Order: sequence, then structure tokens, then C-alpha cells
Amino acid sequence: MKTADIRPFLEAISAGNPEPRTELHYADPFSLLVAVVLSAQTTDAAVNKATPGLFAAAPTPAAMAALGAEGIGPHIRSIGLWQSKAKNVAALAELLVERHGGAVPAEREALEALPGVGRKTANVVLNEIFGQPTMAVDTHIFRLANRTGLAPGKTVREVEDGLVRRIPPDLLRRAHHWLILHGRYVCKARQPECWRCPGAQWCVFTPKPAAPARGRRA
Repeated sequence: MKTADIRPFLEAISAGNPEPRTELHYADPFSLLVAVVLSAQTTDAAVNKATPGLFAAAPTPAAMAALGAEGIGPHIRSIGLWQSKAKNVAALAELLVERHGGAVPAEREALEALPGVGRKTANVVLNEIFGQPTMAVDTHIFRLANRTGLAPGKTVREVEDGLVRRIPPDLLRRAHHWLILHGRYVCKARQPECWRCPGAQWCVFTPKPAAPARGRRA
């Protein structure tokens, strides 16, 4: 994708959503951090179904640490890798209390030092909570960046660096959410729905699938 085409492409796929937000449900920085940790290899929808009971039982890091992995587990059995995630959430809650007074830190290094928190999770928290222009590359963004020509790369970090370098700075923070939503609902993994993509004219993907015949399932 040409550099000059990046801004119009992003503005087109924003779909009238000027201030996009994550689809994970959260009430504060701590609940978002936990939700993002739980969302690894699991859909946001599945996490949103599991977390209301968990956060009702343990709304703070201190309460979550007191609940422990054994108490967290029953609330999240419906999501993938729940045993290891329960241990990580209990451990990160303990460290938040011990090292940060129960507050979620705004620094990448401190976030990534928490159990279960990698670069992608840190990027989500820094973007959503602290308004930093980060780019958390999930499977949707990785696919879309390569497919559209926006920022081709063989690794997640290569794609992340390419997106940060190529996307106009004033759009970068919001672009993270626009790209996720576009990849989730339009530029889908099995077949991109190019016929209803408002950014198709700037995308380098070819051949673009045509709209399915009327009466047939998409």
C-alpha cells in the first residue's frame, strides 16, 4: 500500500467510529488488564461471559490475590487455558499489590514484568487506559497488515514496527482498534468481504472476492 493511501484507507474503515474502544468489558485499569490476559487464544466474547462473576468476587488486586488460583479457576473454566491463566492472574494481582500499591503501572517494563503479560497485552493496556500510541498486533491485525499491504512482515514484531512507522501519528492510537474491528468483521480470515469494504480501493489484495450471489449464504 502506498504511503499516501494509508490515511484514506484508515479513515474509510473507521466506519464513523471516531473514538473506538476495545470490545472487552471492563470497569477500571485492573479489570482491563485481567480481561486482556484472559483473552489470549480466546475470543473477547468468551472472556466477557466469564469475567462478570470473577470481578464481582474479586474487584481489586488485593481481593484477586486473596481469591488465589483455586478461587479464580471456577469463574473462568469456560475459556481456553484457564488453569494457567488462573495462576497468572493470581500472581499478577499479588505483584500489583506488592510492587505498585494495587495500581496498574503505566510503564511497559513494569507491565511486562507481570505474570501472563507480554508485549501485546502491555500494548493494549497502554493504548486503552493510558492513551499511548501503541499497536497491539493480534491475529486480525497481522493478517490485515499483510493482506492489504499496509505493513507486510513475517513476524508480529516486524508488523508492529511497520505499522508504527507507516501510520500517521495522529491516527496510530485509534488505528489499533479500527484494524482489529475491520479484521474481525470485514477482512475475515477465511475470505475477506471485499465487496463491502469501504477501504477496498486502496488495498493491494488481489483478486478481490465478489459478493456472493443473492440467496446464497455468504
